Amino acid sequence: MKEINYMELRFKAISENESFARASVAGFCLQLNPTIDELTDIKTAVSEAVTNSVVHAYPSGKKGEILIKVKLFKSSLLIEIIDFGIGIKDVDKARQPFFTTKPDQERSGMGFTVMESFMDSMEVENNSQGGLKITLFKEIKTNANEVKQLG
Repeated sequence: MKEINYMELRFKAISENESFARASVAGFCLQLNPTIDELTDIKTAVSEAVTNSVVHAYPSGKKGEILIKVKLFKSSLLIEIIDFGIGIKDVDKARQPFFTTKPDQERSGMGFTVMESFMDSMEVENNSQGGLKITLFKEIKTNANEVKQLG
């Protein structure tokens, strides 16, 4: 697959930036001419990933950063949401529906499940710099022939 465009976005890991991240990624992805449903899927998955990083990556009130990388291809996109927090000890367990480390905060434990249901594929891994990397992939099935080639 040949990349047609790329962006990076780095911001403070605070809840006020969740909507900024969602809107920024969605705006960038408009180049692929997604349907409203596809765009909603992307926004929902990005929201969940950023919220997970804000809530879980930096415990004890410590704040850090979130880095989002987006690569566009002719009819698909790849999104990486990276934090530099504490990571996850057992990724497989954390990916199970309803698993939460913060039941006292009324967390549903459905973040990874929601992300996975709205995207074509999802990978979750601890990154080498500490923290977590979530990789989301989505095919844009409609209007793919209308995508203009960039660069």
